[in-house]
Parts: sequence; structure tokens; C-alpha cells
Amino acid sequence: MGRQDQNGWRPTPSMSRRSLLKGAVAAAGGLTVAGCSTLSAGLAGSDVAPGTVDYWNLFGGGDGVRMQQMLDQFQQTHPALGLQAVTLQWGNPYYTKLALATVGDKPPDVAVSHLSRVPTLVSAGLVQSLEPSDLEAHGMTPDKFSQSAWEGCQVDGKTYAIPLDTHPFVLFYNTDICKKAGLLGADDQLVSLNSPDRLVDALTKAKQVSGAWGGVTAVNGDTATNWRMFQSWYAQLGGEVLKNDGTEVVLDDDKALRVLEYLKRLSVDTKLMPSSVDYQGAVALFASGKAGFYMQGEWEITTFQTAKTPFSMTLFPNVFGGDRYAVQADRHTLIVPNHGGREPRRTDRALILVRSLLDQSLTWAKGGHVPAWLPVKDGTEYKALRPQSNYASAADAAVLDPPAWYSGSGSNFEIVVGSAVATVRSGQAAPDAALKKLRQDLQVLADTPPPT
Repeated sequence: MGRQDQNGWRPTPSMSRRSLLKGAVAAAGGLTVAGCSTLSAGLAGSDVAPGTVDYWNLFGGGDGVRMQQMLDQFQQTHPALGLQAVTLQWGNPYYTKLALATVGDKPPDVAVSHLSRVPTLVSAGLVQSLEPSDLEAHGMTPDKFSQSAWEGCQVDGKTYAIPLDTHPFVLFYNTDICKKAGLLGADDQLVSLNSPDRLVDALTKAKQVSGAWGGVTAVNGDTATNWRMFQSWYAQLGGEVLKNDGTEVVLDDDKALRVLEYLKRLSVDTKLMPSSVDYQGAVALFASGKAGFYMQGEWEITTFQTAKTPFSMTLFPNVFGGDRYAVQADRHTLIVPNHGGREPRRTDRALILVRSLLDQSLTWAKGGHVPAWLPVKDGTEYKALRPQSNYASAADAAVLDPPAWYSGSGSNFEIVVGSAVATVRSGQAAPDAALKKLRQDLQVLADTPPPT
């Protein structure tokens, strides 16, 4: 058996992929069902009515609402095709259930996957490659997609995923607070924050206006956010964490320390940002005007629109990059899980749904995500969409999690790195001590053979 520890599910070297999945599914998270799906179908995969497209995703909140709108539109425009849509818990529970259903030869026809997870799914034989002729028949050719997003979906020269979006780490700012603080230019756009001191100066001025905090982002119980923040600035310095498919830890101590010390400066030393706040608490502080800036993925746009917070959005500050901009991001993609062999009718149904979702990329973009589908991204409607199009260039500077069987969105890798970063931001550990522990924990993961 594997063991469950503070870093999440970790396989023992002797585990097979099948035994890993059987064990891991017992610890998988809760399940919710959307559309006309059934509970039994969601848990283990099951037969569906002929001609029905079975679709799995992991979208909640505002993303879940918009995805349901897109699925409703698909059903209206394709009444001859049934649809079974299942929404599962984000992170490891989702990928565990997807893998288990595929191994059991009852996968969905289409599933969402973060691009950072695709290489591992492909190496495990869980994803069907898509033939150029099938994609072309549905109007999905490489020239219709953002180049970086399309290239990321290629493995050994074959297409294994269709990119839907890029979702980068971004900067939200309260326009009322920033205006009073003198941080908006003549065009009401935020002044440049692209240096360590410029960002500190802006946070200081915003704190003076808000009376509480200059900026905020989650610290407690949110390893993903801590990882994203660290990775964005570490990547701007050109740092790498892993190589050789995760078997080698190449953390640059000087660069990592520079970022960790800066993060400590923002929270512990200057108290410009809280050193103890969870995800929902950070959202509430920004939504209520208690902080001038909020650093998070762009998906929180719906929250602040609903709260009627006066805000805008822009690129995450290029504090360390100089002429080289980089920012942590991932991409949602659509995959066709393996089903014992190629079935032309099944593949055709799957690609009909995929194309429908791509054509509705403007609806998806309203939730903050940068479209990968160029007919929408290059269109006038998206370019006029504010503040969503303000940070569209982040898609070309996206730095995804490094490839490793234990890496990817919501993975043990993010848990390990994010936990270490959080101890620095909270003042529980000095940067050098946190870095030492981080290297040790990463080495444990790197030394653990992948399940086979």
C-alpha cells in the first residue's frame, strides 16, 4: 500500500499503476454532478446511452456556471447528441477518478485536463492521440490556436490535447484606492511596478489609503497560491526547479533565496501584506476595500464583479525579470481518454463537443481565462473585453509546472513547494531554513520511482 502523509498521496516503489489507482481512489474527494449525469457514472465510469457524449470536468464557482452555459448551448445546437456532464473535485481526486475510469475501460468521451498533467497521463497510456485528419474535419488546425498553447499539447510529434485557455497569475487592483494613492496614470492605468522597490512603494501608498493592508494573497492552507507566487518571481530570475522528468532537483539556491527573502519583506518585515490569512479571507479583504492589491489567478474576476468592487486587472509585476517577463500559469485542455481502441464515431462525437466549447471561448474568457482559440482571441469582442484582455500577453510568457509524474496543477509537487513558501511568508521559518527543507522534500519526490 501507499502511505498518506502531510504531502498527500505518495506511492511506494513497488506499487503498480493499477494498485495505485485502487488505493488512491479511497482517499479521493467529494463528487458533485452537473447536467443530466448520474452519481454512479461519476464515480467509476459507466455505460451511457448510444449517441451520448460523456464529459468530465473540474470546474466550480464562476467557471462552473460559465461551463454549464456553454454545455447548455451545445445541447441546443446539437439536439441529436445527448450529453452527460460530470463535475468532480479539483486536484488529485479528479485525476485519480479519471485514471481509474480509463484503466477500467469506462472513461468519459471528453475530459478536461490541466496541460501540466497531460505528459503524465500520456506516459501512463491514458490519453488517445488525435489524428490531424480528424481535427481538420472539425476545423481545428494548428493555425487556429495560440502557438505556445498548441505546442504544449504535442508529445513526440502527436497531438494529445486541445488547448482551451491559459490561466495566469495576475494582479488585481482597487481603482479607487490606487487613484487616491496616486498610482494611476493619466489613462487611469496602473503605473509600472516592475522592480522590487516600486512594488513596495505602491503597497505602502495603498496601505496608507486603505488603512489596513497594501496587498493581500492567501498564506494559510493554500499551497497552490504560495507556489504560484514564488514560481512567478523565481521564473523571472530564470530559475528552474526540476529536470529530467522530475528525477533531478536543480533548485538555484541564490535565486530561490532572493525570492523568499522578498516575500518575507512584504509580509513579515514591512507588514504591507498579511502573514496569516486563508484564501477566502484574502478574497474578503480585497472585496471590502481593506487592501489595494490582490495577487491570484484571474478566475476570481467574477467574485469581485459580483461584490461590485471597484477594480481592474493587469499583468503580475515583473519585479525581477527586466527584459524577460515570466509568470506562473497553467492551461485547461480537452482530452479524449483511451477506450480500448479507436472508435471513429466516439472520436467524432468528442470532437463535436470540443469544437463547440472552443467556439464559445468568449463566454469562457469573461471568467478571466485567456482564450487559446485565435478566432476569439484575435477578435474585436475579446480585445474590447476589459479588464480581461489587459493581461492577454501573459499567455505567451506562461511558465507551467515542471514535468514530473508527481507534478502538475494540484499535485504533491505544488504542496511541497507551497508549504515551504508559506512558512516564510507567515514568519514561521527563515528563508534559508525553509529552502533547506524544501530541497530535502523535493529530493524525496525525485527519488521515488513513478508508478508503473
